[in-house]
Amino acid sequence: MESESMRNKLFYLFIVGLSLICMVGGLMVFPGRVYGQEQVSESTVQIAAPHGVLMEAATGKVIFEKEKDVEVSPASITKIMTLILIFDALEEGKITMEDEVTTSAYAKSMGGSQVFLEEGEKQTVETMIKCIVIASGNDASVAMAEHISGSEEAFVQAMNQRAERLGMEHTHFVDCCGLTESKDHYSSAFDVALMSRELVTHYPKILEYSSIWMDTITHVTARGSSGFGLTNTNKLIRSYEGCVGLKTGSTSIAKYCVSTVAVRDGITLISVVMTAPDPKVRFKDAAAMLDHGFSKCSMYVDEHTEELKEIPVKKTVKGSVSCDFSDTFYYLDTEGRSMEGMEKEIHMKKSLTAPVKAGDTAGKAVYLLDGREVGSVKIVAAEDVPASSYLDYLIYLSMRAVFLAFAVR
Repeated sequence: MESESMRNKLFYLFIVGLSLICMVGGLMVFPGRVYGQEQVSESTVQIAAPHGVLMEAATGKVIFEKEKDVEVSPASITKIMTLILIFDALEEGKITMEDEVTTSAYAKSMGGSQVFLEEGEKQTVETMIKCIVIASGNDASVAMAEHISGSEEAFVQAMNQRAERLGMEHTHFVDCCGLTESKDHYSSAFDVALMSRELVTHYPKILEYSSIWMDTITHVTARGSSGFGLTNTNKLIRSYEGCVGLKTGSTSIAKYCVSTVAVRDGITLISVVMTAPDPKVRFKDAAAMLDHGFSKCSMYVDEHTEELKEIPVKKTVKGSVSCDFSDTFYYLDTEGRSMEGMEKEIHMKKSLTAPVKAGDTAGKAVYLLDGREVGSVKIVAAEDVPASSYLDYLIYLSMRAVFLAFAVR
């Protein structure tokens, strides 16, 4: 009986010892695993703010997100859409950089961040852009809205229409500067990233202004001339390598937000932080997401330097049409794969039938990485080719006969 009791005690001690060894071994082998959770990768980013998005600009790929579709007050980040409409008007020829913009009494009355424009004061469009993007001037934003659309109300309507075209499903604007505390004025981290991408990719000139740390404008009023200093509200311009913009914002209900753009090694990242509790957190979170992105991302770019062959066109005397690629091809990798295995295959239609319009699909370029398709770019007709009439054929055949006759001589 005693020997059996001893064996039981030894067995019990063996089981306890084995359990302890397994537990210790588990901790040594899986130091990051706690209470059954999966080990968290060291490259995983964490932000303190409740809402955030990290997006690559060329492809629009979201690399990191946190509550990205929650609708919150955007404060002065609203001005990103205001700037889009300003550059739309410049592109369409409605305004020029040298046009003078007159400040109304209403624009002057704006509170919050401002550059203290006086009623009747005139500044160029370019100066107003600087006031908006560098110093977040509410007065300059409203003055530009009135200059382009006649009233802020009409301009805001255009802002909402532009947001809809961009697919900003969680955004609605009430004013052009974000000063309002209306619950009907809202956006989301993802939507802010969308409009930021539109601004910096479609109108990269904005980065010439958003990357300025300090500048000076001159007020010319009835009281005379005076200089006024502009200081960028985005502190990351000075503290984060590659930062070139874009816009900050803060109000009592929006708290602190920022849309940051940074460029390194040909990669442009957009880091959006919303509803941060204080300015330090918004900049720290934005930088953390950028660090995460730059550590993970590599980009393959094909600008299509080769020439494409013309393809036949039926029902026209022209006979063929020249072709071009519809766009540059970008492929963003976040898994550390080598781009040396990237292959490009050209697939062209055998022919087109007139009439052909420039931009009609003529084929596509397909990209394969290690044998797996990762994207494609359309190949399109580079010019219009009208259908030919019987008279066109008659003239063509007559001219050809004359040419052959002279060639025989």
